[in-house]
Amino acid sequence: MKKSTSLTLASTGLGLGVLLAVAVPLSASAHVSVTPAATAAGSYTVLTFAVPHGCDGSATTSITIDVPESIPSVTPTINPNWDVSKVMAPLATPTTNSHGATATERVGQVVYTAKTPLADGYRDTFALSLQLPADAAGTTLDFPVLQTCETGSTNWNEIPADGADEDSVEHPAPSIAVTEAVATEADGDPMNAASASSDASGSASNAASGSSDDVLARVLGIGGLVVGAVGVVIAVVATRRSRAA
Repeated sequence: MKKSTSLTLASTGLGLGVLLAVAVPLSASAHVSVTPAATAAGSYTVLTFAVPHGCDGSATTSITIDVPESIPSVTPTINPNWDVSKVMAPLATPTTNSHGATATERVGQVVYTAKTPLADGYRDTFALSLQLPADAAGTTLDFPVLQTCETGSTNWNEIPADGADEDSVEHPAPSIAVTEAVATEADGDPMNAASASSDASGSASNAASGSSDDVLARVLGIGGLVVGAVGVVIAVVATRRSRAA
């Protein structure tokens, strides 16, 4: 009886450990995300949106990215598996760019349409080049994404309440936190804070923006691995006790 109980505990501990180690990081990265998570006001950046799955098992046919009104110009990156188009929106107040030209409209949305639907369980990314507003330091910019599938759709447009994290809503909108510009380049344009510090350290920029993994997924993933290790230890100890008995 004691031997049977020990073996049961061993199996249970090992199973729970493996389940938590694998399931936690997967669930944490199951939404549409954007990297980098933070960048400097006024800086030029490339935002990469990642789509990790379909709509309840249905293949993805298009991705529509809403661009905040404070960003007047966006350059989408070509993805060979998708057709891309820009949807223009009128500006409430015309602006003048650095070349003296007057703009009366802006890029309101960028739409990627799949040449072949992206099957559920496969991941793809979409990159937009843009300049962040110079006066946006300390704010968060939201980029709602409509994911349309062969059957149904998912609107990633929910904004968490102040002080709450993205897990507080079911379909969080991808967002970035805008930081202070810490230096200027030779032409006077603000530099990304990570880029400026990399000039001093030699590698800080890569550390700040080189990873495309979701930060929250990493943290929870590490926690899952720790729990998994504890499960393995429980299994080993229980097995030894059963042999000794």
